[in-house]
Amino acid sequence: MKLNTNTISEKMKSVKASCGDAPLGEKRTQAWRHYNAAEAAHKANDDIKTRYELDAASKALA
Repeated sequence: MKLNTNTISEKMKSVKASCGDAPLGEKRTQAWRHYNAAEAAHKANDDIKTRYELDAASKALA
């Protein structure tokens, strides 16, 4: 299912930057795992899973 890909691309950039700026530790590791899953979902054109993983990455950093 395709949603607004411009918004997803912008969110991916934002989450990637947040992951990169986070201090080393378990939260950062979990966030990167979710971000990598989001990248895989994005390549598979699964926008719903991409959004889910991006939200999970953001929550992992909170």
